[in-house]
Amino acid sequence: MQDTDPISVIYRLQRYLEREQDSHSMVLVAGGVDNMPDYKYICGKIHTLDQISQELSNLLNPKEPKENEEDKITPIRS
Repeated sequence: MQDTDPISVIYRLQRYLEREQDSHSMVLVAGGVDNMPDYKYICGKIHTLDQISQELSNLLNPKEPKENEEDKITPIRS
């Protein structure tokens, strides 16, 4: 069994999540929903898939400073 690079796993997950979002979005666009509970369920799935995708992106490109980087930040106002 070969080791899998964690970064490649994240990219694969992102592609899967994107395909799932596209699939669910197409159901909504094509009018394939018969009732409001199903519509809300699919919208909820799309929202959840988007949130997970965003969190994976944040793992790859952290936007918050790391603990030791906070010391390097100089406040503009005292």
